[in-house]
Amino acid sequence: MKLNLPLPNDKKLTVIFRVEPGSLGPEGANHVEPFCQQAGETFKTIDADFIDWQIVPRHDKSLPEMAFKVANKSLTHDQADKYLAVFEKSLDEFEDHLIQTLSRLVGEYLGH
Repeated sequence: MKLNLPLPNDKKLTVIFRVEPGSLGPEGANHVEPFCQQAGETFKTIDADFIDWQIVPRHDKSLPEMAFKVANKSLTHDQADKYLAVFEKSLDEFEDHLIQTLSRLVGEYLGH
């Protein structure tokens, strides 16, 4: 199947990643908003043809750390995996890369 990239925004997979304030240290609550903005700038270029990144603070612990949507409709983990398979990506590898990149960005943000 031939895909015309970049996809229109309503066809992109929205990846919502919620950052725990505590992951930024004891003063994390004071840093999580600017960190998320900075991380969002880094992520907006990663797979931008078919991914819309939303890196946001996780103030509500009842919300999952990661969520997926297309056209504002929630997707399950399996549905997101099938979506990414169209682009020859695996959700497990995708998540690992996301976590590694965020860990690196947290270290850089904290000056480590």
